[in-house]
Amino acid sequence: MTGPSDSGSSPSSTEDEESDGDIRGLDASKPRWRRILLKLSGESFAGDQGFGLDPEVIHRIAVEIKEVVERGVQVGIVVGGGNIFRGAQASGIERATADYMGMIATVLNALSLQGALEQEGVVTRVQTAIEMRQVAEPYVRRRALRHLEKERVVIFGAGTGNPFFTTDTAAALRAQEIQADVLMKATNVDGVYDSDPDVNPDATRFTHLTHRDVMVRGLRVMDLAAISLAMESRMPILVFNLNVPGNIVRAVFNQPHVGTLVTAAE
Repeated sequence: MTGPSDSGSSPSSTEDEESDGDIRGLDASKPRWRRILLKLSGESFAGDQGFGLDPEVIHRIAVEIKEVVERGVQVGIVVGGGNIFRGAQASGIERATADYMGMIATVLNALSLQGALEQEGVVTRVQTAIEMRQVAEPYVRRRALRHLEKERVVIFGAGTGNPFFTTDTAAALRAQEIQADVLMKATNVDGVYDSDPDVNPDATRFTHLTHRDVMVRGLRVMDLAAISLAMESRMPILVFNLNVPGNIVRAVFNQPHVGTLVTAAE
């Protein structure tokens, strides 16, 4: 995750071991959060092939989610659709129509993850912001909360149901609606950096930032609408690397601390 290095605040880097974002010392046998909203990008479903669905990757993700659920954590999930179709990058198609096509792509991913979870014995429900009653429930907040209370995994598809909004914004919205303790954003890097680690080998990873740090520095954590929603509701965001097997469990149980934690300013 990258961004310019100008700053008016004092976020904590990996060199600041005593930062407020340092969660070492917590009991690793107990979850730090009891209800999470996990944001999975569509690209993560494709694995190394870069497009479509990689069954092995989806199975690995499902196994990690199963372990978290079995240890008492309630899990909601928002999935992207970029491995199948990305509306914002479609050419020759009117933007709103392209965005609706992207929403349908997220439902394909949601159903594939539901299938993998249920093969592992995890009771799962898919709710979509666009009604598709033959394949999924329509999104109803109270019903989603009831599913979570019954320890069912709930996968939210079709974004917010509105064009021009990203699935990151949908994740921030759903996290608030289900009263999640944290929004966990799974990425392909191990947190938020002060510059692009693929370009700058000396890039520094932050262990802790505030929502305002992210906005002022222009760090690419989530889009501006998503960060604004999270900041307004004081929703913590944990950015971590999904490509490392076991990181979903580590992120929830601090075995060890992974990623970058973004919290409200004191």
